[in-house]
Amino acid sequence: MGSHVLDALRSRGVPVAVLLRASSSSRFLPAPGEALERRVGSVQDAASLVSAVAGVTHVIHCAGATRAATPAGYFEVNQTGTRNLVRALKGRGVQRLVLVSSLAAAGPATRECPSREEAPPAPVSVYGRSKLAGEREVAAGCETEYVIVRPPAVYGPRDGEFLRLFSAVKRRILPLPSPQPLSLVYVEDLAEVIAALLEKPGAAGKVVNVASSEVVTAGQMARQIASAMGVRALPLPVPTPLLWPFCLAHQIRSWVTGEPGVLSLQKYAELKAEGWVCDTTRLSELGLGCPTTLAAGVTRTLHWYREHQWL
Repeated sequence: MGSHVLDALRSRGVPVAVLLRASSSSRFLPAPGEALERRVGSVQDAASLVSAVAGVTHVIHCAGATRAATPAGYFEVNQTGTRNLVRALKGRGVQRLVLVSSLAAAGPATRECPSREEAPPAPVSVYGRSKLAGEREVAAGCETEYVIVRPPAVYGPRDGEFLRLFSAVKRRILPLPSPQPLSLVYVEDLAEVIAALLEKPGAAGKVVNVASSEVVTAGQMARQIASAMGVRALPLPVPTPLLWPFCLAHQIRSWVTGEPGVLSLQKYAELKAEGWVCDTTRLSELGLGCPTTLAAGVTRTLHWYREHQWL
């Protein structure tokens, strides 16, 4: 997501400084020598943030831990890291902070009763609780204007998570999990909204769900991928209870190796939820939206994967 946000800012002619860890990949950043200032630091290193924000007028905080070997690992980045940034911004004259949170902070919601920003949050996973804690650090301690963005699952070019689904379909396997209704967002739409929210009148102090208005399922996405590829795949029903032992096995592996994985018992709490659907009325009221349909987004993502030989 970060590289797409950078693209959106640069397309607007906005001068940008990016904060990178020493270990950060620069694969999708402009080549060295192009007009991009790189600053080294980390949200977990409070001292590094003081110099990182020098001379900055607006901040987009999209760093976060989406996987961790232990519950503390989520909070160290998503809560404490956000607190460190909020403290570093004090007295700096920053005009606005955009925090990228997650729909996981709000908790599950269905098509009939979608998640609304003003509703009491009820996260079901450690990840969701850590993102909510980050939101509260901003709301309680940020002395400048802020906007909190809650995207659902993000897909599109450069993403390695949904690539697994594309790869399965290429092998002519059509995974069909339980029909959990989902809001999704195409990454380039999300990046454009984040860039716009830096200065959007009327957005200050608000939480904003950022997603496509389409409600889909993982099975529908798999079928759309198969259609875009022009292949006939073998349907493979995946009942949610069968995912529990896989999540447990990955959790044990993380405990043993100290390396976080995609699946965990925390992830299972999200997978068994009734749905992850959000209301986007507030986004529309701000004059913004995520217009890319699932069909168009899958086609563009597939083209990128093929062009860059990921698939």
